[in-house]
Amino acid sequence: MQDLLIATRNAHKTTEFRQLLGPCFTVRDLTGLAAVPEVEESGATFLENARLKALAISRHFPGQLVLADDSGLEVDVLEGAPGVHSARFAGRDAGDASNRALLLRELEKRYARGKQRSARFRCTLVLARDGREILHSQGDVPGWIIHRERGKEGFGYDPLFVPAGRCHTFAQLPPEDKNRLSHRCRAVESLLRKWASAAPGRETSPGPAEQPNHRV
Repeated sequence: MQDLLIATRNAHKTTEFRQLLGPCFTVRDLTGLAAVPEVEESGATFLENARLKALAISRHFPGQLVLADDSGLEVDVLEGAPGVHSARFAGRDAGDASNRALLLRELEKRYARGKQRSARFRCTLVLARDGREILHSQGDVPGWIIHRERGKEGFGYDPLFVPAGRCHTFAQLPPEDKNRLSHRCRAVESLLRKWASAAPGRETSPGPAEQPNHRV
């Protein structure tokens, strides 16, 4: 069993990772670790931001496996926004409700209807130890943005996002169903496949940069 530190203080994310990673990992996060500084997410892509967090946090915990993610929503008619700014779309201190409200206003300004509201959730993960990247992975799930919120589960933009081939938002799905469909699930599955195929103790150098995601 591997001890894994998730580079987040978001309890929702930690719960999802714990469910997705399963019994092979003991998962904890940065909650209660006040001495660990906040890492500025100054990257232009999800990969850059996840790498910044993973490497910086892993330097504070010698020998500790650290997993960082950066994830967000890309809406095609908004040219990929909110993208890497998803968590702070309505401002640095904005909450989920404010971000969702702004998203709906922006779509209404463009009179977006039907297929014009196509979108995707994207997640990039970076696994690191001692300030060095071991591997990274990515997952995404396509769908569209509805006109009003539905559902009480999930967090972030979940009440507005319907994954392709489904009739319910992420916020209407039980956690176990959402986890089977989510961008984070796909990124974790990719990460675990790479982890399983790597030789024990082998660390890889950072791979090619991901294709730039659309951003504001």
